Amino acid sequence: MLLQVGRAVPTSPWELVLASSRETQFVLAILVLFSVVSWYLIVLKWWQFRRMRRQADRFMGEIEKAQRLEDAYHAAMRLPSSPYNRLLREGIHFFSELKPGKLKDGPLQVDEALTTTQLEALRMVLAKEVGAERDAAARFIPWLATFGSVSPLLGLLGTVLGVMDAFIGIAVGGSGNIGAVAPGVAEALVTTVAGLAVAVPSVMAYNIFVNRLGLFAGELEGFAQEIIGTMAREGRL
Repeated sequence: MLLQVGRAVPTSPWELVLASSRETQFVLAILVLFSVVSWYLIVLKWWQFRRMRRQADRFMGEIEKAQRLEDAYHAAMRLPSSPYNRLLREGIHFFSELKPGKLKDGPLQVDEALTTTQLEALRMVLAKEVGAERDAAARFIPWLATFGSVSPLLGLLGTVLGVMDAFIGIAVGGSGNIGAVAPGVAEALVTTVAGLAVAVPSVMAYNIFVNRLGLFAGELEGFAQEIIGTMAREGRL
C-alpha cells in the first residue's frame, strides 16, 4: 500500500472492502448473503425445470403409444410422479367417481352421458390441478425478483453511507484534495458494484424462469383440454 495524507490508500477492491467502515461491511455482508441465496435458487429452479422437461417428454412418449384412455392412464401410472400424470390421474379419478366402472365399459349410452354441470365440474377439477402444479413450479421464483430489485437499493444505501463517512473524514482531517477524497468515494462505490452484481443475474434468471413457467402452464392446460377431448372422442362424455 501507498501512504498518503497519513492514511493507507487501498490499491485493490479487496483492500477497499477491508478498509471500509462497519456500515459498508454490514451492507456488503447482506449482499453476499443475497448472492449466495439467489444463486442457490437459480441452480435449484434450473434443475427443476430441466427435470420437468424430461418428465414431460417421457410422459408424452408413453401416452402416444396408448390406443385408449384407459391404456394411457395405466401407462402414465407406471411412470415416476410428475405434473402430467398427476393431472391425468385427477381427471380419471373424478370421472370414475361420476360414472363408476364406465372407464372400462367403453362409450356411454345417451342417457349415461355427463351432464353439463358434471362436465363443467370436470373442467374445474382439471383447472384446479393445473393451478396447483403451476404454483408448485413457481415456488421461490418471486424471491429472485425481490433480490433483483432490493440489491441495487442496498448497494446505493451503502454508497450513501460511505460517501457520508468520507466527507466526515475530510471535515475532521481538514484536507480536501483528491488524494483524500478518492479513497473514500471508491470505498463507497464498492457496495453499488456488489448490488448490481447480485441484481443482474437475479433479474435475468427471473425473466427466464417466468417464461418457462408460462410455457409449462400452457402445456398443462393444453393437456387438460386434450384429456376432455379424448374422452369426448371415445364417447365417454
